[in-house]
Amino acid sequence: MPLILSIFPGIDLLGRAFEEVWPEACIVRGPDLIFGGDIHAFHPPAGKFDGVIGGPPCQAFSALRHLVAHVHGPDAVAPNLIPEFERVVAEAVPAWFVMENVPKAPEPLVPGYVVMGELIRDVWVGGETSRQRRFCFGTREGIRLQIEQLALHCPNPETAVLCDARQIPVAVGGSGKRKPIADGTRRSPGHGKIMPVSEMCRLQGLPPDFADGLPITSAGKRKAIGNGVPLAMGRAVAKAVKLAMCPAAEEVVP
Repeated sequence: MPLILSIFPGIDLLGRAFEEVWPEACIVRGPDLIFGGDIHAFHPPAGKFDGVIGGPPCQAFSALRHLVAHVHGPDAVAPNLIPEFERVVAEAVPAWFVMENVPKAPEPLVPGYVVMGELIRDVWVGGETSRQRRFCFGTREGIRLQIEQLALHCPNPETAVLCDARQIPVAVGGSGKRKPIADGTRRSPGHGKIMPVSEMCRLQGLPPDFADGLPITSAGKRKAIGNGVPLAMGRAVAKAVKLAMCPAAEEVVP
């Protein structure tokens, strides 16, 4: 039974995808920031995990980081925790690892591993949105993931889900404050649309009521869901990892 360590700051949708595609694997989740976990204090045992998957906070490398810092202050931009992910991998010494982040984030550097990066857009692999992410796959042999993409996909995908209540980032006016929205439930010209949490769930590939029972605020739900890996994208990556590391499983991968 493969043992996989999953480290995500919010809702672990990539781990959920691995559980669906690789049901014989056991996913062990690391510290969760939402519930007070601290990656800095986390030290996995060496040689116990076959793989490590994770998604360090992406804000430090996001195209929207300047807007976030301007509106909320520089402390609102999450710190770069890729070095902590690298440390965890180095301590765990797995056969392979996967790191998810925005396209402009640097690839992880872990001694002894060769990293191969793959850019994937959600709609390319059967998802609903235009979200694009880089998945860095590290092995000692330098294996490249073979991601299956649809020959035909939706030509007009939905806008990628954000952590904010608006589907489209709002403009910052001369005052440096967010411009007001005329109607909190309908589209306001130029300032995006308030998106219900249930719709955010749907676009991420989750049941609409997925977040109903989460013991966190509405803003926390939006942040956690918006930071997650769309399930279609996660399934494509999980399937590719399974086939790369277990070639004999090719005929049984769903």
